[in-house]
Amino acid sequence: MSKKGILVVSFGTSVLETFRDCIESTENRIKESFEGYEVRRAFTSYMIIKKLKEENKIFIDTTEEALEKMKSDGFTEVYVQPLHIMPGDEYDKIINGVNQYKELFDKLVLGRPILYREKDYLIAAEALKTQLPQLEGNSAVVLMGHGSTHPANASYTLLQSILHDNVSDKIYVGTVEGYPMLEHIIPKLKKDNIEEVTLMPFMLVAGDHAINDMASDEEDSWKSILEKEGFKVNVYLHGLGENGAYQQIYVQHIKDCIDGNPLMIG
Repeated sequence: MSKKGILVVSFGTSVLETFRDCIESTENRIKESFEGYEVRRAFTSYMIIKKLKEENKIFIDTTEEALEKMKSDGFTEVYVQPLHIMPGDEYDKIINGVNQYKELFDKLVLGRPILYREKDYLIAAEALKTQLPQLEGNSAVVLMGHGSTHPANASYTLLQSILHDNVSDKIYVGTVEGYPMLEHIIPKLKKDNIEEVTLMPFMLVAGDHAINDMASDEEDSWKSILEKEGFKVNVYLHGLGENGAYQQIYVQHIKDCIDGNPLMIG
């Protein structure tokens, strides 16, 4: 009899509250949705794994460590589902880990992140509606993505287009470590006569970037910069992992893997 498991892999966070609210809650949704499957956890951030171990005595596996343990524990069928937003550097890490172990299981399947094919963007846009404020008058939402030097950073520009075409032209997508950045968005806000902005992380967790780079009162935070530019600023400090509609996206991606349609890379 085959032993079946699901390995849920996220970048991770060292902010324990958002760890519970975003990562654990999503893992629990997956556990509830797949009876007969054991669900396990891995992170891709070595820095966060090290920090949690040293500061909180919390021990998290890498993808490779988790798969090694699952092999030793007799699993024959494993589905690896990333909680990442786009197929960037961190997703590539998971691909590399899965490729090392795929010959050691009867079935080892890698799922796709939130943004992958065009239909995924449309589904993500629909899920975002459940947390958006009323966009009336001169108000807008600015989403903070992580950003990357990886070619998949283009995902944010495609997301911007999908949101404008299907949800609202008052949603602007920026990133912390890629393009576009806040400096590219502010001229657009002014051109469109926006006066009030709601900042919202487009990340699994409302962790360090959301708390400090987006919402803090530090001089270089997005909130402070926008206020200096004359905008009224509201903050929505919740990660996508708290949104049940996004949790359901991950569940569906696992179902796609089980049904033989994962749209794998690599």
